[in-house]
Amino acid sequence: MSGRGLTDEDLERYSRNILLPQVGVAGQKKLLASSALVVGAGGLGSAALSYLAAAGVGRIGIADGDRVELSNLNRQVLHGAADVGRPKVESAREAVLAINPACRVEVIGRRLTGETVRRTVRGWDVVLDAADNFPTRFIVSDACWLEEVPLVSAGVVGFQGQLLTVLPKADNPCYRCLIPEPPTDQFTATCAQAGVLGAAVGVLGSLQAVEAIKVLLGIGHGFERRLFVYNALEGKAQVLQRVKDPACALCGPKATITDVLEYRATCCPGGVCGPDGCCVPAEEPGKKRRKSARQRGRKGR
Repeated sequence: MSGRGLTDEDLERYSRNILLPQVGVAGQKKLLASSALVVGAGGLGSAALSYLAAAGVGRIGIADGDRVELSNLNRQVLHGAADVGRPKVESAREAVLAINPACRVEVIGRRLTGETVRRTVRGWDVVLDAADNFPTRFIVSDACWLEEVPLVSAGVVGFQGQLLTVLPKADNPCYRCLIPEPPTDQFTATCAQAGVLGAAVGVLGSLQAVEAIKVLLGIGHGFERRLFVYNALEGKAQVLQRVKDPACALCGPKATITDVLEYRATCCPGGVCGPDGCCVPAEEPGKKRRKSARQRGRKGR
């Protein structure tokens, strides 16, 4: 914990936090000395980053390799119309500093890979998985477990979302205890395919910030053994129990996963992501694969 005391400005800015007996001056000093990495500066990341900065988390990391698109703006509220075409990490950094100039913001403007993810998550006090695809979720969750970094993960499609926390301790379930392998694309849909209600994304992103702050402060009861499921259309929320899988390949007694496994992302049914990130059809026997949109000189996705 940082040894510096709270300034008069700190006492005023964080006064509503400090009034909470579970936080107080000691807890606020702990937040100011803590760090959180948010993987994804989209809809979930927008809400989570805003509230982490507002709460006074001293060091915030933003990892995202995408640029802002017009279709992002219904939910990715850290970005505005003037940011279309800019790297998301740049506009997100500016927005975070506008909320709280005292935050130290570090940006990672590239896609995380199996080779880079462990050193990227290493050393952070908590990681928030705000990614929009299962391959990224899996490499981040595996890396966090192997590096013993707490993880708060959420996902939303349509009107429905879910959230869980993973605390990497021997008796706690990991992400793979719930979902052993990334689902195949015929069983999943992205926001681009199914649509998404922006406000529902904001709910889950805000909850990610709540859970991350609780992890940093060591207070309350989290979702390390539970799964929060939210249905905005029906106005329902469920909390389901999660249990440790004794046969889990990552955290079980006979674990076979000792390093991060990387999976290939797919953007649409029957397709694979090419080197430039654009979705191209899977190659059929005897046929050449079609060039990606970027290779044809047009914007992809």
